[in-house]
Amino acid sequence: MNILITGGSGMVGTFITPYLTKKHNVTVFDIAPPKHNNVKFIQGSMLEPNDIEKALDRIDAFVNVTMKSPQGGSQTTQSITQIKENYQLNTFGLHLFLYKAQEAGVMRGVHTSTMSVHYRKRSYYQAEEHTQLDSPSVYGLTKGFGELICQYFATWFDMNIIALRITGPRPRDRWLEERENSDHKYAALQGDGSPIWLTDEEDLANAYLGGLEAVKNGHGRFDSIFIAADPDHEEHNLSKAKRILNWEPQTHIKFPKKRHN
Repeated sequence: MNILITGGSGMVGTFITPYLTKKHNVTVFDIAPPKHNNVKFIQGSMLEPNDIEKALDRIDAFVNVTMKSPQGGSQTTQSITQIKENYQLNTFGLHLFLYKAQEAGVMRGVHTSTMSVHYRKRSYYQAEEHTQLDSPSVYGLTKGFGELICQYFATWFDMNIIALRITGPRPRDRWLEERENSDHKYAALQGDGSPIWLTDEEDLANAYLGGLEAVKNGHGRFDSIFIAADPDHEEHNLSKAKRILNWEPQTHIKFPKKRHN
């Protein structure tokens, strides 16, 4: 398929792009050029309708990885800049993009949400539909609003959208280093002992690839899905990811820890 990666020059876009180009024709839409030179690049902003129209030409599906001013899901501290940037990109920009997408006939895609739509001091995330969107951060709050916008376009414009609630995305080198230096089997530990579930670039890319396959089927559908490198389901119930995306973390098998805890 012809895939548009919005925000593809950012952190997540940069390290999933090589995996997506193995199976799809990729165009990156961003205000800055991508780090990979084997993809088509269209410069523009999610806040400008004319830029979006140009980017959507001859596109079959999208992967939205736009992000700015991210925060964890357990803090209320926020600056005026963070408030402005998060609302602009995560709500207005997303709504504008999806509206122009359906106008252009691009009816399916994968949206990047975050586990930070939830208050992150829970001990277990039982199911996507039953875990409240209760983030104290402006980033998580507006990302939760973004999921509602996706649901709106599925309901009223018949779009197919999957939102991946990702956590701890890491390029391979950082994933290996942080995991090896941690006393936890899979996660990195914060100062208070709570885990940050580190998701390797390849595992993350496979979740997006699974999402692109899943949105081919049906219509008027929205699903939010937990994506975390938590193979034992210690904190996250990943059964929905397995059922819909045929996804579960695998990189820990390919790269077992050298140090045993």
